[in-house]
Amino acid sequence: MDSDHYFTASPASAENLRTIRVVLAGREVEVVTAGGVFSPDRMDAGTHVLLADTPPPPPGGNILDLGCGWGPIALTVAMQSPHATVWAVDVNQRALDLVRRNAAALDLDNIQAVTPDEVPGDIVFRSIRSNPPIRVGKSELHDMLLRWIPRLDPSSDGWFVVQRNLGSDSLQRWLSATLDHTYSVHRAATGRGYRVLKVRRHGTPATAAITLP
Repeated sequence: MDSDHYFTASPASAENLRTIRVVLAGREVEVVTAGGVFSPDRMDAGTHVLLADTPPPPPGGNILDLGCGWGPIALTVAMQSPHATVWAVDVNQRALDLVRRNAAALDLDNIQAVTPDEVPGDIVFRSIRSNPPIRVGKSELHDMLLRWIPRLDPSSDGWFVVQRNLGSDSLQRWLSATLDHTYSVHRAATGRGYRVLKVRRHGTPATAAITLP
């Protein structure tokens, strides 16, 4: 049995590059995927729900795709917000290589595909869009979320899609109980057995206006 997981840093399994056609930001495009990454044969249902049931991303600033895989969220956001910097973050080096290949093929120069430790410590995010790796285990998932959610700008939102059968409701309760009073958590959408959780970081004064080039 293949011992690789999509959250393995350096998959040992054969790469088996393949090309698939998907619709991103309303465009049908070809992307490259590979074995040893999450959902290599198609865009998974959870990502479909997240992209369909969240508002357009901010037009500028830094936006985080946490657990980017081969890049469907990061690529979509980069296409929708060409003046934003999209941080595609994953521990899987093969996934990061795929994001870079796909960004180059789509002429997207606003994606930074990096490991978590390669994100500069002073970067804060106008939005987080994530289909997080639930199967890493509850403790590691909680640590991951508590590392990144506090890096939201004030008056900004994180959007997380989680399968109902994999604990979306318990995760919502945990977030509500764990984050302090400057955050609010609610279920923003439901579809195809998934929940989209919205985490709002409130703040005063409001986040400064985005200035585009």
